[in-house]
Amino acid sequence: QMQLVESGGGLVQAGDSLRLSCAASGRTISNYGLGWFRQARGKERECIATITGNGDRTYYADSVKGRFTISRDNAENTVYLQMNSLKPEDTAVYYCAASTRRFTLATSKWEYDYWGQGTQVTVSS
Repeated sequence: QMQLVESGGGLVQAGDSLRLSCAASGRTISNYGLGWFRQARGKERECIATITGNGDRTYYADSVKGRFTISRDNAENTVYLQMNSLKPEDTAVYYCAASTRRFTLATSKWEYDYWGQGTQVTVSS
């Protein structure tokens, strides 16, 4: 089993930056593709960024492209999400997830095997 724990969420103003971290334990993340999802109140959980097992490819949803950056440190067993130029519409619970499909960019929540508990990000206008 793999455990994922997110941190770094909080309340910020529009235009600010936040860096989310997701620390893994129980398994080494180098064997997994990793993703960040978010779920706003009353909406479906959406994939916003993914990265392959060796970090050679990434995917970003159009809504965050150019503002968010996913990265991974396999030595630290941690995945990050750098979020810049935050907007009120970025307000959501953010989840990290791990997929055994490490060679592809998995964008569906059904492709992920392990999930963190989520961290709240609130962006005020």
